[in-house]
Amino acid sequence: MGIFSGFEKLGLGNIEGEALFEDPRKKEVVVKKEEPKKKLQLVNEEDYLFDKKYKCPVCDSDFEARTVRTGKVKMKNVDIDLRPDYDEVDQNKYDVIACPACGYAALSRYFPNLNKYQIDDIRVKICMNYKHEPCKDPVYTYEYAKRLYQLCLANAVVKKAKNSEKAYICLKSAWVIRGETQRLDPNDDDYETRKAENDAQEKELLVNALNGFAMARQTEEFPIAGMDATTLDYLMAALAVETGQRDMASKMIGEILTSRVANSRIKDKARVLKEMLMEKE
Repeated sequence: MGIFSGFEKLGLGNIEGEALFEDPRKKEVVVKKEEPKKKLQLVNEEDYLFDKKYKCPVCDSDFEARTVRTGKVKMKNVDIDLRPDYDEVDQNKYDVIACPACGYAALSRYFPNLNKYQIDDIRVKICMNYKHEPCKDPVYTYEYAKRLYQLCLANAVVKKAKNSEKAYICLKSAWVIRGETQRLDPNDDDYETRKAENDAQEKELLVNALNGFAMARQTEEFPIAGMDATTLDYLMAALAVETGQRDMASKMIGEILTSRVANSRIKDKARVLKEMLMEKE
């Protein structure tokens, strides 16, 4: 399945032929993850959510979107690629803000930031073709969250977003799929099939995230997607380890460990990556 697979369900099949990243100069990197564990639903996810009000910068509609209450969930772990892991609710499911009236969607950090030309392109290529599919559940299912991320990526391509923004969408999409995989029931008959499909989709997204961040690293000013140079270099090294790009991973890990500006916390995390890389030899 391609990264744009399924866009036709949103009425956006015309996006499938678009290139994901653009090289500005033309103007125009598998780690073994923890085995999935069955997560017990000991809490009601809805208790951690509220409806936040937004105004769409494309069509001026007022709407509400489900949002996680700040400080309500506690982080239990951070994956090597900086994905925060929570027991109560997967916050990544709720980070896409989508206007139900016109189809404009973006990650929360980018939602209000549009110029006139981007608005015009979105109106022509998204709004005129968008088919709204409302969430019928009080919480976002993983299927619904994945559709939101697809819509978010489609908008990013149409508005010619920075490579870093598109890379960040790919990264967070991979995180959502990983969250779903963790919550699959190993006792289900189709568990192995669904896990294999999710693992393949996650890896494709991680590869795209790495490629996008690599382009952004060369052409964009910091902070990039809210990260300083050292944090981004670590993230790219982690993505290279996860996707089996050994040469790139080894080079970037070495640069972090010999850096004069990288702090001890980042260097410790880089040493963990180095050990993981050595275990795969």
